[in-house]
Amino acid sequence: MPSDAATAPHAAVGRATVRVDGPLKVSGAARYTSDFHFPGMLYAVPVGATIASGTIAAIDTRAAEAMPGVRKVYTRHNIGKFYRVPTSSKALINERRPPLDDDAVHYYGQYIALVVADTFEHATAAARKVKASYSAVTNPNVSTSLAPAMGDASGKLPANEPRQPDSERGDPDAAFASASVQVDHTYNTPFETHSSIELHASVATFDGVRFTLYETTQAVMNSRQLIAQMLGVPTEDVRIVTEFLGTGFGGKGSVWPHSLLAAAAARDLRQPVKLVLTREETFECVGHRPHTQQRIRLGATSDGKLVSLRHDFIYSRARLTEYRENCGESSSFMYSTPNLRITSAFAGRDTGVATTMRGPGAVPGMYALESAMDELAVALKMDPVELRLKNEPAIDESKNIPFSSRHLKECLTTGAEKFGWSRRKPEIGSMRDGDVILGWGVAACTWMAARIPAQASVMFNADGSVRVASATQDIGTGTYTVLAQMVSQLTGVTVDRVKVVIGDTTLPPGPFSGGSMATASLVPAVAQAAREAIGRLLAAAAEGDSHFDKASVAQLDFHQGRVHRKGQQPNEGRSFEDVLAAARLGHVEGHGKSAGTRDEEHPAYSTHSFGAHFVEVAWQPEIARLRVNRAVTVIDAGRIINPLMGRNQIEGAVTMGIGMALFEETNYDARNGMPVNSNLADYIMATHADTPPMDVIFLDYPDTHLNEMGARGIGEIGLAGIAAAITNAVYHATGVRVRDLPVHIEDLLIAA
Repeated sequence: MPSDAATAPHAAVGRATVRVDGPLKVSGAARYTSDFHFPGMLYAVPVGATIASGTIAAIDTRAAEAMPGVRKVYTRHNIGKFYRVPTSSKALINERRPPLDDDAVHYYGQYIALVVADTFEHATAAARKVKASYSAVTNPNVSTSLAPAMGDASGKLPANEPRQPDSERGDPDAAFASASVQVDHTYNTPFETHSSIELHASVATFDGVRFTLYETTQAVMNSRQLIAQMLGVPTEDVRIVTEFLGTGFGGKGSVWPHSLLAAAAARDLRQPVKLVLTREETFECVGHRPHTQQRIRLGATSDGKLVSLRHDFIYSRARLTEYRENCGESSSFMYSTPNLRITSAFAGRDTGVATTMRGPGAVPGMYALESAMDELAVALKMDPVELRLKNEPAIDESKNIPFSSRHLKECLTTGAEKFGWSRRKPEIGSMRDGDVILGWGVAACTWMAARIPAQASVMFNADGSVRVASATQDIGTGTYTVLAQMVSQLTGVTVDRVKVVIGDTTLPPGPFSGGSMATASLVPAVAQAAREAIGRLLAAAAEGDSHFDKASVAQLDFHQGRVHRKGQQPNEGRSFEDVLAAARLGHVEGHGKSAGTRDEEHPAYSTHSFGAHFVEVAWQPEIARLRVNRAVTVIDAGRIINPLMGRNQIEGAVTMGIGMALFEETNYDARNGMPVNSNLADYIMATHADTPPMDVIFLDYPDTHLNEMGARGIGEIGLAGIAAAITNAVYHATGVRVRDLPVHIEDLLIAA
């Protein structure tokens, strides 16, 4: 049931609200990074290496420099000085090596030169004239066969190399050995590449002292810190602007080398420089989800109680990074078991560096765990929903602390009822719709809930508007709208009178947009700022508005955008703009600041969101056609600030999960490390034609341990578990257990 606050007459939080930035986007007025143009703009095009590993023996730029319109061709010899980011830095960066740093080549497409010209066409033509020769490693390692390794990027350590546990309790080996029912299988997820519609871009200006970069970034404050560090200038001399982002999915969270190149060229040439990557370059130089291999061992009693859980995983890792794909992050608390061990390792590969991709760690991890739980249910001859309900933990057993809010049981039972799960026949291929074989699958999902440090300001203006500002950004998830709703809720001013100003590092420092943490992090800062602004408004009314006859601040109150005496109705008071006019003030402003919870050493609660996916697939072996027919998803994510946008987030994540389960896979050429399907024709993703009818249900349990509005993030959780729900349904329809994503239709045809 909706909470009282969400249904109050003037409530904005909890109400389905159309996006406040929608008109700008549909009219074309919203400015994305590559939309920025300045007088004297130059255009930069990088030149990428054509080997995956080796060194540059020689590079010839003479033909390029002689091309029409070319201003300069940069190599490591003339780009200027960059600085490294220390490993102790907590800033988000995956490729610490500055661009054009030396002659070493670590992956295909790594930048070896930069051409700057008067037009994009001139720069592109000249870039093709840059010639390099290499001393190359003849057999780069881009293999998707992950040999066990630990602590050594070579990937050559013996298979029996001991691993340090990431999480451990009890004696999982002995418990597994004596378990009545055992499941022991290995699951693989492939390289996946972020394929945002908006390409990565940077537009850099330099006035002789200060840099302004218009960036495709999910973290303006992080970008400012890192770019200043790598350029070797004071932080205050760098400004980052991101007005709108055409999605990022984690791939735009880090600072990538092209931004430094654009800034360096602008510094040298004293003209604005625009650099927009090609689609192929986004497959080479700005991250991907690494390949993972995960072994899950489950031991259970004959009645389905888990007695042992082991999760051992390996992930691919580039030579240039310390990035970790933490596949086991959810396994330690998802189900109750007295005996558990999670270990991790990496295998070095000659690819571009990996980075976060929507639901890093937990998404591939939940695919493996929820697939194994389905296999255990089959071995037990038990309903997979019943198995999950039976193993519900009372507390977070990995930390021995309570959950701040956990309603996974209700997600499972509500979803089962909505989906019609009671009609499921467990036998393989037993459910049909005419000649079509149906398969039903289920999987649970979870994602962390945390806050990161945030600041914001709220300003009441004499023109009747309210301004909320923070150096965060909207990556397409609706931050403009939820901030307007928050301020409307706190002030009683209608959403249309709230002006949201974000995406600029000149504003109060805000959170990055990643990990589904931005909204939850902004709540306390915005609430504190609103209260401070209201306090100053009341002081202005007490001091400068004769309507209140010199009432003290303690005698005044503020509701529905109006100052009034306590005990009176708001309509008996004065609008805040009238109060400001009487006091002859243009505005009053409040500031708010909140701390993060993500790195707490001794948290009192384990904070996560939970959910369940139910999926039906349709299999037609005669025409080799497999599709997802329908999906029901139930999410427990605290209070949903905007159910309309919330549903959109989950639907988008489920669609992305269909791509993960059935289509997405980046393939590398073993000869030179080139991503061979680096375009939107060959890298297959789910489209509208692949998207089934979806039913998204949100439970309403505000998590006030995290913030006063009870909101948690919902960007990632919709992707966690959905691939397993789909492949579990595929097994139910075909009898083929898919343990290597994506599903390959030829594997199903063999069974048929």
